[in-house]
Amino acid sequence: MELGAGTGPFTREILRQIGPDTLFIAIELDEPSVGTLRRDFPEAIIHHGSAANLEECLASHGRQRADYILSGLPWGSLPASVADDILNAVIASLEPEGTFVTFSYVHSQMLPGIRRFRSRVIRHFASVSTSPVVWNNVPPAVVVRCK
Repeated sequence: MELGAGTGPFTREILRQIGPDTLFIAIELDEPSVGTLRRDFPEAIIHHGSAANLEECLASHGRQRADYILSGLPWGSLPASVADDILNAVIASLEPEGTFVTFSYVHSQMLPGIRRFRSRVIRHFASVSTSPVVWNNVPPAVVVRCK
């Protein structure tokens, strides 16, 4: 699953790396972006809707849980209630041995939303690791991996 596929830079890389038997679903809220994603990635399932409805999205494709969930959502700028709803959906939809991966930009690390998000994932996941800063990314970012 990819949450917040946007214009598809991660979508492209995910599709390049997954096997033919892998079910891949990208969720995007912005309708124009959904159209672009469907045009650019006809082999992918692009679901138009909120990542907070992750469970319903999975069910509509005959699944209860996902092995991997990748998010490009801006956790630091989401309203707390929206971030909570989405994170609750991730927790409910991820396989017990599954992996949730997201990233945040270095300049946003002190935002209350990011601090709150980190506090929640630490409470809900057995293992949370943060990568070193990826300075080659513009803007620089860190990757957060939760198992």
